[in-house]
Amino acid sequence: MSVLSKPIFHDEQAAFDHVERLLWPDGPVCPHCGCTGRIGAVKPNPAKRVRYGLKRCGDCGKQFTVRMGTIFEESKLPLHIWLQAMHLMASSKKGVSAHQLHRTLEVTYKTAWFLAHRIREAMRSGDLAPFGGAGGIVEVDETFIGQDPDHPVQEPRSHFRFANMNKVLSLIDRDTGAARSFVVKDLRVATIAPILDANIAREAWLMSDEAARYKHLGWNFRAHGVVNHTAEEYVSKIDPRIHTQTVEGFYSIFKRGMRGIYQHCSAKHLHRYVAEFDFRYSNRVAVGVDDEGRADRALLGTVGKRLTYRGTGSGRAATEARA
Repeated sequence: MSVLSKPIFHDEQAAFDHVERLLWPDGPVCPHCGCTGRIGAVKPNPAKRVRYGLKRCGDCGKQFTVRMGTIFEESKLPLHIWLQAMHLMASSKKGVSAHQLHRTLEVTYKTAWFLAHRIREAMRSGDLAPFGGAGGIVEVDETFIGQDPDHPVQEPRSHFRFANMNKVLSLIDRDTGAARSFVVKDLRVATIAPILDANIAREAWLMSDEAARYKHLGWNFRAHGVVNHTAEEYVSKIDPRIHTQTVEGFYSIFKRGMRGIYQHCSAKHLHRYVAEFDFRYSNRVAVGVDDEGRADRALLGTVGKRLTYRGTGSGRAATEARA
C-alpha cells in the first residue's frame, strides 16, 4: 500500500486528529487565552458549513481550531492536502517544485507556490545551540548560486569571479549530522565572524579549506584543521579527520536540487530554500529520521510561524522556473 493511501492524506477528520495529536500532546490549548481545561468540541451543523476540529473555550468563550497560530491559519486549502504537500517536500531529497505540487495536488500554481513557501517556513530551525559544544568537529564552507541583484554585471574571471553570485555559508556538525546555513552578502571576515562566533562553541574543532578568511578566525576555537584544495588536497595526509568532505556533500545535494528541481530562485527567497535543504539534511535517515518522522518534525515547526502572502515579499508567484 502506498504511503499516500493513509487516511490522514484523504480524510479531513483524520488529518485534524493527526495534527491535534502532534501539536496538542497534552490536550487542546486555547490560542486566545491559553486555557487547557474547559475546552469542548463544537458539534457540527450539517445544515451549514462543517468546520472540522472546531473547539470552544469555556474560559473566554471563543472558538478555535488547531490551525490557529500555525502556517495553516486562514488557509482555504483542506488540511489533508497540506499534509500531502508536507510529506512530498519532506521526503523528496532534492525538493519538489511548485509546478510539480500544482500538478500532483491539482491546485493552482499560485496556491502551490505559496503552500511550498509556508512549509519552508515551518522547516526553518529556531535552534540557537552552538555546534561542537562537546568539543566536536564543525566544518565550514561557502558556495555560490544564482545572481546577486547588487552585482548584476558579470565581472571578469579573476579572484572575484563569484562577486555577482549569491553566497551561502554553511556549518556542519559532524557529531549530530546537523546543517545550518546562512545567505550572506559577502565573505569578509567582518561578515562571517559574528556567524561563527554565535553558532560554533569555543571548544569545537573547526575544519575549513585554505581560504584566508578562516585563517583569521580559526584561532578563536580549540583547534583549526585546514585542507589545501588548491593543491588538490581533500583529506589531510597527516590526520584523516581533517577534511571538509561532509559540507561538500551537503552542497552537492543543495546544488542538484536548486539547479535541477527549482532551476531559479530570486535572492529574496533564497533563505527559505536554504532552510528547506538544512532541514532535510539535519533530519535524514543517516541520523535516524525516516520520511514519516521528517514530515512530523516539519509539522511540529508550523506553530508560531504564520506567513501571509504579503510576507513573502513578492507580488507574483514566479520564483521558480516551470520545472
